[in-house]
Amino acid sequence: MEKIDNLKYAAVPPKDIRALIRAGKIDFNTSGMCAGYAQANLVILPKSSAYDFLLFAQRNPKSCPVLEVGDAGSKGLKIIADGVDIARDLPRYRIYEKGVMTGEYTDVSRFWRDDLVSFLIGCSFSFESALLDAGVPVRHIEEGKNVPMYMTDIDCVPAGVFSGKMVVSMRPIPHNQVVKAVTVTASMPRVHGSPIHIGNPSAIGIKDINKPEFGDAVRINEGEVPVFWCCGVTPQSVMMNSKPDFVITHAPGHMFITDIKNVDLKD
Repeated sequence: MEKIDNLKYAAVPPKDIRALIRAGKIDFNTSGMCAGYAQANLVILPKSSAYDFLLFAQRNPKSCPVLEVGDAGSKGLKIIADGVDIARDLPRYRIYEKGVMTGEYTDVSRFWRDDLVSFLIGCSFSFESALLDAGVPVRHIEEGKNVPMYMTDIDCVPAGVFSGKMVVSMRPIPHNQVVKAVTVTASMPRVHGSPIHIGNPSAIGIKDINKPEFGDAVRINEGEVPVFWCCGVTPQSVMMNSKPDFVITHAPGHMFITDIKNVDLKD
């Protein structure tokens, strides 16, 4: 796999990154881009199921911290970014129909409908620049990979038609920096906040740490412990379990980059 140096985009303004994405010049994961700015997961649903999903997000705030909900039929946003076309401003999208992923696209304009509602959900990529600033290593950025993400055996709190298992992201942290990593991320609850689990992967139903369901496996060095955060790919696990007729999501790791500074999302 070709290594991608996303840190070269760390100082690029979000609007410029979104322009590069819309122009088809960035179609890879967004970890490390636009340091200091919040990134967001995406779920787009028909209005008929939007209330149930909003209720689901309210009941599962660590997995699904909502940053903004769009107006029905609108591709724009009013709070977290200006000049947005939500159907073109993410590097990659996925479409699920009745729980089955039917395609991955760089532009979903042709699938747009007047009844679609966009949910933008906080992403743990947002706190990675804070970890780096604190001297905590972020292995997938070092290796030019996507963050590893895993299905767990942890049940989300169901709401309406939606239910399913939690997805987590993992970063190996040196033992002597785990407390620092927890402290840094705990101050940012709107982008998943503190870890959901530290240590033994099998305790949360992960069978093989070297085989993530989403993203890429990364090296875990001697003296490091796997630390797991709630992940905004959880809605995709929920869609696969609940099988709604039609959903658009981001491809794991391919996020929407907002105009909102991470410091403005701190508790």
